[in-house]
Amino acid sequence: MDMNTRLSQKQIGQRVAELRKTKGLSQEYLSKSVKISRPSLAQIELGNRGIDILELQKLSQVLGFSLDDFMSKDFTAVQEISVKEEKKSKKEVERISIPTLQLNKFKNVLLYILERCAGKPNVGETVLYKLLYFSDFNYYELYEEHLTGAKYRKLPYGPVPQKLNTIIKKMMDDGQLQRVKTDYHGYPQTRYLPLEKADLTELRASEKEVIDRVIEQMSDWSASAISNYSHKDMPWVASKEGEEINYELVFYRDAPFSVRNYGDEMEAQ
Repeated sequence: MDMNTRLSQKQIGQRVAELRKTKGLSQEYLSKSVKISRPSLAQIELGNRGIDILELQKLSQVLGFSLDDFMSKDFTAVQEISVKEEKKSKKEVERISIPTLQLNKFKNVLLYILERCAGKPNVGETVLYKLLYFSDFNYYELYEEHLTGAKYRKLPYGPVPQKLNTIIKKMMDDGQLQRVKTDYHGYPQTRYLPLEKADLTELRASEKEVIDRVIEQMSDWSASAISNYSHKDMPWVASKEGEEINYELVFYRDAPFSVRNYGDEMEAQ
């Protein structure tokens, strides 16, 4: 079967991604099942990496499709799955990791960032939100686990953690934070000052390292610079206005946003 004459690399990738999502499988589960790396699978789904017939056969076994149907013009993932779904065992399905807010972890990450950055005049609400966002999403890309489990929404000025106002109000009531209204270069600015130290026993070394890297890279940026940067990050780009940003989108990042060194796994087209 000469795949290249019938379907483009991008079409094959789109079909693999549709099948995987229709079955509710994570990239992690599928890549392990067919014995290729997760970054390679992400590149296949994006159409940036070719796929050979042996890999496609393995995918067909796990995702439950026939190669002839898959390569046909009128293939649709939904129809194909409806026929094969009954053959799937429950153990086969690993659901995509759903973020669950760890409130105490979130508070300590917030306190830690403020501890290191509150003295910087540029670190108002806008910069703070982005430092939280990149800490959470960079950690997920590196370790495929959630740091704080906070959910972020795509809003006009960039990604914003949900329930943040409620959390901050509670921290202010508990004497952990102080809100300060200031002027910065002629613009009104809301800043937060930590009134207690973060409990570093709540942060693993790997978590602290990711947060430190984000702080070192971005905490001196202006609000507009960090907002513009966040607007080019794939999780933001691929999300709809006002909707929750899916953590899984970090595996579609390109340089300079990707924090994983994929090395030889990022095969060129």
